[in-house]
Amino acid sequence: MDKPRDRVADTLLLDSSVTAVKGVTAARAKVLEKFHIRTVKDLLAHFPRRYIDLSHICTIADAQIGTTCTIAAEVHEVKLKRPRPRLPIVEVTLIDDTGVLVVSFFHMPWLARRLKPGMRLAVSGKIGFALGFKKLSNPYFEQLAEGDVEGRLLAVHPATEKLQAGHIRRLVFAALDQTRGMLDPVPAHLRARRHLISRGAAFDSIHRSHTTLEVAAARTRLVYDELLLLQLFLMRKGRERARLAGARAHTTDGASVRALTEALPFTLTDDQRGAVRDLFDQMRQDVAADHMVLGDVGSGKTIVAAFGVAAAKDSGGQAMVMAPTEILAEQHDATLGTLFDASGIRHALLTGSTLPPDRARILEAFAQGELDVLIGTHALIEDDVIPCDLTFAVIDEQQRFGVDQRARLLAKGRAPDALYMTATPIPRSLALTLFGSLSHSYIRQKPHATSKRETFAFDKSKRGVAYDAARAALARGEQVYVVCPLVGDPPATREDDGRVHEDDEPYHPDVQIETEDDLDRADAASATKEAKRLARTVFLDNEVGLLHGRMPAEEKRRAMEDFAAGRTQVLVTTTVVEVGVDVPKATVMIVEDADRFGLSQLHQLRGRVGRSDLDAQVYLISSSKLPPAVKRLEALVESDDGFKIAEYDLSLRREGDILGNKQAGTSSLKLVNIMTDADIIEWSHEDAGAILRADPDLSSPAHAALAREVRMTFSEQMQVSGG
Repeated sequence: MDKPRDRVADTLLLDSSVTAVKGVTAARAKVLEKFHIRTVKDLLAHFPRRYIDLSHICTIADAQIGTTCTIAAEVHEVKLKRPRPRLPIVEVTLIDDTGVLVVSFFHMPWLARRLKPGMRLAVSGKIGFALGFKKLSNPYFEQLAEGDVEGRLLAVHPATEKLQAGHIRRLVFAALDQTRGMLDPVPAHLRARRHLISRGAAFDSIHRSHTTLEVAAARTRLVYDELLLLQLFLMRKGRERARLAGARAHTTDGASVRALTEALPFTLTDDQRGAVRDLFDQMRQDVAADHMVLGDVGSGKTIVAAFGVAAAKDSGGQAMVMAPTEILAEQHDATLGTLFDASGIRHALLTGSTLPPDRARILEAFAQGELDVLIGTHALIEDDVIPCDLTFAVIDEQQRFGVDQRARLLAKGRAPDALYMTATPIPRSLALTLFGSLSHSYIRQKPHATSKRETFAFDKSKRGVAYDAARAALARGEQVYVVCPLVGDPPATREDDGRVHEDDEPYHPDVQIETEDDLDRADAASATKEAKRLARTVFLDNEVGLLHGRMPAEEKRRAMEDFAAGRTQVLVTTTVVEVGVDVPKATVMIVEDADRFGLSQLHQLRGRVGRSDLDAQVYLISSSKLPPAVKRLEALVESDDGFKIAEYDLSLRREGDILGNKQAGTSSLKLVNIMTDADIIEWSHEDAGAILRADPDLSSPAHAALAREVRMTFSEQMQVSGG
């Protein structure tokens, strides 16, 4: 009979070095470090990426072509082939009592050394057929030991050549055995209310479960833990900022607000009025407010910021509006500047291109309180930018700024109210997860409800349809964008980082190399070459402009001004126009090699047309035949709703990626799926709020374990923020 566990010791062991686990040598610890596994708990949180269902093994003869199967068979032969210089293929012949299966692994030459005749493998994937044999390409696989085929699930953990999945699984099992008496940090009444199993049982079941029901119960509990800890961290951070001394209770019905209302040349939509009302509700309080406005491209979020600026002036304070690009900052200064002039709000623009004498004059005026609002780029967070009394800060396209950059802007005042804006219209579930401490407003209505924007997807061979539409628009006096993924020729070598950059060879988010044919991709269009080609062929009778991020600031400004003024009718550009460019007469956009852009990025790009009462068309040109790429483009054709596009994008990419840079704390989310875990997100948000209302500092003995978990999980972020 096992002796009773020392539950405190088992719990404390979770935060010990991973070398405390039996079998983890110093050498193995170095390998685990590559997975960011440093502690015993990190090892337990190294969750399986999938499971091989050994309770439903299929024979080779019974495996139906086109279906996904798990097959247990013996390695008969292993061959390393190199049909192309940079295409190693390991071809493995598997046999069982019923037949032969040929399995191909691409770009994994080391498997030729690892796999030997006589080994038993479990392979799982979609069955194909070629050259008279059933085939699998790049399947999930696992070497089977004696006794593995016993009607259970086999967890497959992320692994490396130096520490394979079977080894990692054994180390995880050892960690489970050494910590099986761990205490549960979540209070019992919450576990009972949400019907959650214990934490120890959840860790055990997710790694060595016998049924999918056990895995589901384990996952629910562990997802809840991830979210509850994150919500507690975010809410406590938000409350700390709210308690800062010096927060201004703003006046929201003063002379500047009334003058701005009268100066508007349009009527606000219901959603815009609601967002202004929500913002004012926060600004009237005597605590530092954090409010976020989420809206689709072209929904009119900027006017909400203008009302916040007016309220700051009426309250004797100043405002700063920070945008991610000079083009967007200049546009804000031009569009809002007209309204500010009519409302008596003194404003100036500060960017990296501001000339030194002008910069000195602007900084002096702002420091003396002679300016009410300063609009600009990252230049606003320089040390010599010192406001007289900053009480309101706006961060536009906030996901494009790092946590530190946002903090540096807010540090310009004692406790300014903050408005964050994003044109990535994320669902409530994601907003709660990433911004649990912020209040939110959604703008779904578009000001130009009478106009229509349609999207079409064509193969490159049919791009003439797009050119015909563009020429027809030009004949009507309208304008055209042509967007390319590259500036010029791509570098000889480039390491992908998962994003499309206008000066890099683009990332191929959908390339899945399963056959040699997948390597044959057309060269991507470059803006410089395309501008020259289009000027002398397709748009011979029109002025063709060029805009990209490598151009000097003055050239970019001139190119944009020429297009806005109609001096150029066609603008060949890169993603530099993704946000903030507003040319009402631009009604046609052609996106070359559209499969090379992300889904949300394409939606942002098409937001540059259809910004007036004129109907607009977007043409997505692609030569890709890969199913993921085709599906993404089809999604854009089928829906012009940014919220639906965001939800679809989330279903493909999960939570963090859709907002670009990582938000504070999201690295702790390993299991959360925003689309399927919406209910658990609501639970965690509700429960975290209730806990902090009853015990704001988590100082109660009942919450001691929970407070420790928060500290241990977010120790790095707390050090950065001074918590």
